[in-house]
Amino acid sequence: MHKDSRRSNGEPAVEIHDLTVSYHRRPVLWGVDLTVGEGQLVGIIGPNGAGKSTLIKAVMGLLPLSSGWVKCYGQPVHKQRRLIGYVPQRESVDWDFPVTAFDVVLMGRYGRVGLLRHPRRDDKRIARECLEKVGMAPFAGRQISNLSGGQQQRVFLARALAMESTVYLMDEPFVGVDAATETSIITLLKELRDRGKTCLVVHHDLQTAPEYFDTMILLNMRLVACGPTPQVFTPELLQKTYGGRLTILSDAAQAVAESER
Repeated sequence: MHKDSRRSNGEPAVEIHDLTVSYHRRPVLWGVDLTVGEGQLVGIIGPNGAGKSTLIKAVMGLLPLSSGWVKCYGQPVHKQRRLIGYVPQRESVDWDFPVTAFDVVLMGRYGRVGLLRHPRRDDKRIARECLEKVGMAPFAGRQISNLSGGQQQRVFLARALAMESTVYLMDEPFVGVDAATETSIITLLKELRDRGKTCLVVHHDLQTAPEYFDTMILLNMRLVACGPTPQVFTPELLQKTYGGRLTILSDAAQAVAESER
């Protein structure tokens, strides 16, 4: 196990200040300020085009910033990359690449051993354990192109687990998966949270959001709200986030709001 770079003086897991990201000089995120403490399961909610995936990629250090900064445990992201695990959108992955499920998960160990070194016995053991954790051990030798969408997502989740990260960033992990896989994924995310890990998850289903996440980020190019789910997942703030596109507020939001009265 690597030495954890967390600070004992209470540095937040993720801190974002004045974050602006532009595509072709057109801002898609403006002036975002937010702080996420350690051991939180955070849903990132907002309409299409709100910048949710952009936020994840910016935190990951995959996009140039027009302004602002992102820190992980008080340090710039590029110094803490080993602490961050990333699960991209399924549609952004080349599933025809000729590798097995086990190969994909083992790639999660390269941040530990280095790209030019051969994985050790312990790395292979960890990869197998991670496949088992997500119920994919029987498919270890199968080509990823021959797996279902739910199975592919489980493999990528196992790859993130193999990184032994402290912060996990996940972009729409529930899209295109069956109900059993969705249940398996959220159960695993809650286990990670309970072990002190921090998970930021882009999510689109308002019905399940309050059940899944204890903290929420409401985003529509600008930050609308960030905080505990009962305080943030309200009809008023959802209307502000989605505008006229949210014609019927979810029953879940109403229930959360009423439970706080």
